[in-house]
Amino acid sequence: MDGKHVSRREFVRTGVAATAAASIGFSVSSTFGMTKIQPEVKKTRSFNPNMEYRRLGKTRLWLSAVCLGGHWKRIDKVIGAKAKINPYEGPTSKDDLSAFQENRREVVDHCIEAGINCIDFAGNAEPETYSRVLRGRRDSMYLCYSHPASELRVEQNRNAKRLVELFEAGLKRCNLEYVDVWRLMALERGGRHSQADVDAMIEALATAKKKGLCRHTGFSTHDRRWAKKLIEKYPNEIEMLCTPYTADSRELPEDSIFDSIRKYDVGVLGIKPFASNALFLGDGSPNSPHVEEDDRRARMAIRYILNNPAITAPIPGLISTRQIDNVVRAIRERRRLDAREHAELQRIGSEMWARLPADYQWLKEWKYV
Repeated sequence: MDGKHVSRREFVRTGVAATAAASIGFSVSSTFGMTKIQPEVKKTRSFNPNMEYRRLGKTRLWLSAVCLGGHWKRIDKVIGAKAKINPYEGPTSKDDLSAFQENRREVVDHCIEAGINCIDFAGNAEPETYSRVLRGRRDSMYLCYSHPASELRVEQNRNAKRLVELFEAGLKRCNLEYVDVWRLMALERGGRHSQADVDAMIEALATAKKKGLCRHTGFSTHDRRWAKKLIEKYPNEIEMLCTPYTADSRELPEDSIFDSIRKYDVGVLGIKPFASNALFLGDGSPNSPHVEEDDRRARMAIRYILNNPAITAPIPGLISTRQIDNVVRAIRERRRLDAREHAELQRIGSEMWARLPADYQWLKEWKYV
């Protein structure tokens, strides 16, 4: 089912049974370093035998070890834009629009060729932008859908009926019959939501899945304590979580969110792997004198994050084919950092925290998870 088109009707008929039959135990598998590839992995979208694939928890979707985050921060540096491009909304200048669209198509093309098989939408312009790029080849990618303006961050949307209606309207704008995951976007500080908000969210997710608008459901938040409570209370609807995990995050020895993630077999897409680019020395320009060093730092960060098997995939906002090649190289490199690399990453991590801009100071709370 993962390797070919699934209509909404087919999903409604078979999806529940397939999910119920899935293994409950947490497991991670990959093609990289294995002599025998599991048959179900070969059926994943855009399968490439040179790519590592990891299971998105109980969804049983096999995703590439790095996926494409929808944001396009610093893309203006890559395409030589005449005006700064909003990382969530896209170009405001018509002069930059053509180059922007060509870049997004080139990046998606290169991802597919490399075996990267999932895009996570997290900005208002992203669903329609990537749906246009994928037109005619929708089944090359798993889609994790979110549209902030239509979800819980807007107070007027916090009832189940409206959430589902807005979700359906979004799918229609994108010419999509369904998405693989609806990961509804909550407040960054999710604990500020009332119980009524949570009830609306859970009802909306369950309704959307029942209607065949999505195959699987989850949510995103920056509030790990709140996320842990929801994972434990609503295991049927919370199949995956989209949440921060950086190059200097580490698991708490006791009462970690990962205890619940493993217990309830929740898939995790890790945002902010590079701490909103605070990990790097350069500004993202292709001709920056720091390109080689920044590429090396990115690879170390990816290797470090993938050492946590509870993370299905980090999702950096890749903005060039060079960056894609670099993360693919990281996946193929030796996974464990040696003592020298570990010490260096700790030093770089300290510098990263010190460089965080004022509006990202909250990310420091994700050092110990």
